Amino acid sequence: MTDPISAIARYLSADVRALGTLSQNVANLTTPGFRAVQRVESFSSTLASPTRIDLHDGALIHTGRALDLALQGPGFFQVQNGEQTYLTRSGQFKVDVDGQLVDSQGRAVLGKNGPITLAHEAVTISEDGSIHDGATVVDQLALVDVADGTQLQSLGQGLYASSGAIAEAQSKVHQGALEGSNVDPGHEMVRLMELSRHAGSIQHAISTYHATLVAGIDQIGKSS
Repeated sequence: MTDPISAIARYLSADVRALGTLSQNVANLTTPGFRAVQRVESFSSTLASPTRIDLHDGALIHTGRALDLALQGPGFFQVQNGEQTYLTRSGQFKVDVDGQLVDSQGRAVLGKNGPITLAHEAVTISEDGSIHDGATVVDQLALVDVADGTQLQSLGQGLYASSGAIAEAQSKVHQGALEGSNVDPGHEMVRLMELSRHAGSIQHAISTYHATLVAGIDQIGKSS
């Protein structure tokens, strides 16, 4: 028979992990491009609590700024820091002192030909990610798609890494807009209530087990 204390501890640990995920989601309600983290619910994985990244679109926030880009549909921008390449939905870009298109933290935004170099910020970006300097197409955003949200890992700062295969994405690019977080406040509130009820049931189980132990010890004392 499983030790009741060990079983209770495992359930409590699962609740703590779920609460950490919920807190991360709520903290990023207003973070552009943030993707909510969800627990994968199944009978066999109740305690393991595997997670997946929610791939649904967030709301479009129109800014009118030429280098603010939002994606509609599946897909991610790619940004590069040294030899590391990351995925992101946060399209708050700018041109650095070297003329490269970079994200808000200075990571190079990747096009089909590698890092993108622009002569100025007055460019037009088509829905397919083509970057026009006047009538000339200088590059096209290297957008990629991830089929399974369970293979995505959140790295913080709106960055993601994929442990699975990636493919070219058919996302629609919106210039002059940012994508808002796709966290659903209502869903997170329901999850918080569910976790609170579950934590209460665990507390009741601990109290009941403690009372049973005390009664048993007391009975042993009287018998000796």
